[in-house]
Amino acid sequence: MSNIRNFCIIAHIDHGKSTLADRLLEYTGTISAREMKDQILDGMELEKERGITIKAKAVRMNYTDKHGNPYILNLIDTPGHVDFTYEVSRALAACEGAILVIDATQGVQAQTLANTMLAKNANLKIIPVINKIDLPTADVDSAYEQIKEGLGVNTEPILASAKEGIGISEIVDSIISNVPAGKVVSEEPLSALIFDSFYDSYRGIIVIIRVFDGKIKKGMKIKFMAQNVGYEVLEVGYMKIKMIEADELTSGEVGYVVAGIKDIHDIKIGDTITESLCPTSHPHEGYKEINPFVFAGLYPNSTSEYDDLKIALEKLKLSDSSLIYFPETSVALGFGFRCGFLGSLHLEIVKERLEREFDLSLLVTAPNVVYKIKAKGKFITVDSPAKFPNSADIEKILEPYVEATIICPVDYLGSMMDLCQKKRGKQVSMRYMNAKMVLLKYHMPLAEIIVGFYDALKSASKGYASFDYKHIDSKEGALVKLEIMINSEVVDAFTIITHKDKAQSCAHYLTEKLKGIIPRHMFEVPIQAKVNNKIIARETIAAMRKDVLAKCYGGDITRKRKLLEKQKEGKRKMRQFGRVEIPAEAFVAVLQINK
Repeated sequence: MSNIRNFCIIAHIDHGKSTLADRLLEYTGTISAREMKDQILDGMELEKERGITIKAKAVRMNYTDKHGNPYILNLIDTPGHVDFTYEVSRALAACEGAILVIDATQGVQAQTLANTMLAKNANLKIIPVINKIDLPTADVDSAYEQIKEGLGVNTEPILASAKEGIGISEIVDSIISNVPAGKVVSEEPLSALIFDSFYDSYRGIIVIIRVFDGKIKKGMKIKFMAQNVGYEVLEVGYMKIKMIEADELTSGEVGYVVAGIKDIHDIKIGDTITESLCPTSHPHEGYKEINPFVFAGLYPNSTSEYDDLKIALEKLKLSDSSLIYFPETSVALGFGFRCGFLGSLHLEIVKERLEREFDLSLLVTAPNVVYKIKAKGKFITVDSPAKFPNSADIEKILEPYVEATIICPVDYLGSMMDLCQKKRGKQVSMRYMNAKMVLLKYHMPLAEIIVGFYDALKSASKGYASFDYKHIDSKEGALVKLEIMINSEVVDAFTIITHKDKAQSCAHYLTEKLKGIIPRHMFEVPIQAKVNNKIIARETIAAMRKDVLAKCYGGDITRKRKLLEKQKEGKRKMRQFGRVEIPAEAFVAVLQINK
């Protein structure tokens, strides 16, 4: 145990975590120069395209120091965006130390603050690293001051440039000397924490574990304690970019287990693996159950793809345990799933992964949050606008609120405050981190930030502001259900819940947008928006007209009138019974309502 170090890299998005991981892999000789490529741990196409880490990745590095002592360094590279904080918290539970990366050009940002608190709460040894010191705009003194004042971390930071390879040896030496080895008695019965898993077509479900007590080896009979199911171990090993088989994994090590697990429901992230014959008496407490904060409907474009979507969601859930889903039906869209996400980026990433990795074509309904509504004397939970009760029955509506943390340059303070007020935010505190940077805290409705807020924040601050949030108690709100009727029929996929002051502008936006998207039919199509059974906006798509007089050349005018009257009657009947075709782009229009 004394030669094993388990640590993770945490930082705000785009501060250089993945590049630092690349340099550590090169420095320790884990990967050769020939095999090396940028952001090698970001295996998904999506991660490389967007330049962000979506999944936490574990990798083992073997290193011998200058005195000839061998070490095993287990690195977990984590995501930086607020929507993937759950990935970070799971990684922290498997580590004893954390490298906290701060960009010298941007200083401490909102997610840096959040990740530092997570690491402190997990009692990890924090090693601060000021990265990108080679850039001409680097301000090391300011970053150093923010680490001490803003984060309360008094450890001397290491100056580094992951791109140029500066300071890498100092970081490795600091990991060895400062990160504590896990305090474990290896004679204890097996106790291993499952902190990740993924699906392999040939070997079934592969679980990624951190062994705390005892050891696990091939042929051992094991039990998943939360699910109370038993399996026989077929293979154990560790990750060195690829999976490498080993004889056994002992206490303190991070690795993988193959046990021929085919039933997806047998695996629960945060569960403890123990030996069937000699179970541990103190299983790991597991992870706090994650509650989704944003809900949206996912529907296949073709009803024949429903079963494929169900299987895809089950497999994706293995590698993304914060995803929650259950079946639902829509009058307009047919059979699909109501899915719970941690934020709007999480929603976007899940949709793209389903489409790319499982070759599906999907429609997404407008995201919404979970409301608690008191109706007819009792509280109900509403996660879909379609379930919103009649306004006459509602006594009180509680909407979820968040505490938003915004860190921005002093120059943009006015525009940040203006944006937060427009989003119904209430200022809680304002603190200057130094002469250039200010930290704002606001209480805001979650519904106001799930769509478009991050983009608006970046636009208002020219990209310099950073944003993070945590959930607080729900508060009472004046909310209404806005329904869209097309050809006098309510289309449930377009129904949204909005603040009563914004209902009028939302109604006009949606009706105008739909008028431009829905194609013309042979009959007139009215598009109406209603709140509490009162129409507040209307647009009309004019009917296409067939030239019924083309065959009339000369003759009596009454003959022409007769044909036009017949056409008019036909259009009236067609409008009464005709169905309106709604293209896929119309559903995207609802997603952009707050942008």
